[in-house]
Amino acid sequence: MKKTIIATKLFTAIICVAALVGCQNGGTSSGTKTEGKKEGKVIAEVNGSSITTGDFDRELKNLPEYLKTMANTPQGRKEMLDTMVIRELILQQASKEGLDKGAEIEEKLQELKKRLVVESFLKKKVEAESKVSDEDLKKFYEQNKDKFKSGDQIKASHILVKSEKEAKDILAQLKSGASFEELAKKSSVDSSAAKGGDLGWFGKGNMVPAFEKAAFALNEGQISGVVKSDFGFHIIKLTGKRAAGVRPFEEVKEQIKGAIMPTKQQEIFQKIKEELKKTANISIKEDVLNSVSGAKEAPKPAENAPAAASAPAAPEKK
Repeated sequence: MKKTIIATKLFTAIICVAALVGCQNGGTSSGTKTEGKKEGKVIAEVNGSSITTGDFDRELKNLPEYLKTMANTPQGRKEMLDTMVIRELILQQASKEGLDKGAEIEEKLQELKKRLVVESFLKKKVEAESKVSDEDLKKFYEQNKDKFKSGDQIKASHILVKSEKEAKDILAQLKSGASFEELAKKSSVDSSAAKGGDLGWFGKGNMVPAFEKAAFALNEGQISGVVKSDFGFHIIKLTGKRAAGVRPFEEVKEQIKGAIMPTKQQEIFQKIKEELKKTANISIKEDVLNSVSGAKEAPKPAENAPAAASAPAAPEKK
């Protein structure tokens, strides 16, 4: 179920990227023959149009962060390429039916182009002025240490596969001296595969019971046997342990930045708006605005209308 949802999100994200890329390239599809020289090696041919490693890398770059790790797994890459192939087929069929031309398409492309230009302008301006210094981050950390307390935690990596047979085969390779990280990158179907199976630090209650029980029972550096959960079959490696306490600054530095940045960026955005308005000649036609929005004035009471009857007094308590 979870895998299906992620695959659907990946498909939707790539289809949306197609619209953006189409706008930037004048509405051409990813594999039309009218485009210039393609970058990278060809990884798929679709009715004579090519999809290259350059195309693939651009798609990956434009994906939301939470989908990038999933697309870095072997299964994720296959699903991503399949989605690109389907998108190319849709674009080709739409072109045959003349749906890539016409006033409505051009109008939408122009509107999308405006949004992209505005987004690019704001991104450049906001990023240039919204840098947060280490001093600011440390100050926030010192003033909010209570927010960074945690219970006992462990750090672990895992290799997740779908069959017990495959898990046992991987375990045998590990016992023979194979690299855990390399096998995770090669065989794990989890999004952590791109990082060699690294799951980072976590405490009790963050993982499914079977996984958590096995992980917390390990000694540092030890590798588990095959552990079954609802997600498949795991092999777990414990890479660290630490007692309850305040998490170190370096570990929560990015988390703090994520908490501070939205407010700082909003302040900069407000500043940009004010600066732009200072040198602009702006005239707002309130009457036209109200007619466009469909806003209506509240009805005025008639001059000779009788006053509303006053509410009866509340009975006194006796």
